[in-house]
Amino acid sequence: MTSHGEGIEDEQISRIENGIATDCHGGIETVICTSPSIICLMQKLIAELIGTYFIMFSGCGVVVVNVLYGGTVTFPGICLTWGLIVMVMIYSVGHISGAHFNPAVTISFAVFRRFPWSQVPSYICAQLAGSLLASLTLKIMFKITPEAYFGTIPTDSNVRALVSEIIISFLLMFVISGVATDNRAKIDFIVKSTPINVDY
Repeated sequence: MTSHGEGIEDEQISRIENGIATDCHGGIETVICTSPSIICLMQKLIAELIGTYFIMFSGCGVVVVNVLYGGTVTFPGICLTWGLIVMVMIYSVGHISGAHFNPAVTISFAVFRRFPWSQVPSYICAQLAGSLLASLTLKIMFKITPEAYFGTIPTDSNVRALVSEIIISFLLMFVISGVATDNRAKIDFIVKSTPINVDY
C-alpha cells in the first residue's frame, strides 16, 4: 500500500516522462513565461546554452591563459576556476534549466526518470552549441596555433585513458544522481526547478 505522498511523486514522475508540465518553473509565474510549454522549453535551452558557454569559456580560457603566458595561473588556479564557474552557473540558471551543462548529466537524469526523454536531444544540442561558441570565442580572442595545443594527451595507452575517463565519468554521474535525484537530498532545486526561500 502506497502513501498519498508516494502516489503524488509517482504521478509527477509519470508526467515528467511524458513531457507534460503544468507550469514552467515549479509554480513560479514570470512575465516571460506563463503557461505555453514551448516557451518554457526555449527558456531552458537558452539557459543551458548560456551556462555551458560560460563554463567552457572560463574553464578553457584559464587553461589558454596559463599556457600562453608561462603558467601564471598554475594548476590549483585552473581547478578553482572550473569549480567556481560551475557553481556560479548552477546558482544563476539552475532554477530555469536544471543546470545540466553536460550531455552525460542530461542522459543520466532521463535514465533515472527525472527528465523527459523528449527534451534530451534539444538539451544536448544546446550544450554542444554553447561549448562550440565558447571555443570559437577563445580562438578569436587568442592567437592559437596548432603547436599551442591545450588539450590533454594520454601519457599511456589510449585504452587505459579511456578506462580512466569511464571511471571518472561514472563517479561524476554517481554523485550527481545521488545528490540531485534522491528526494531525501537537500539540493533538489537542481532537478525540480523549485525556488529556494531565504528568510532575511
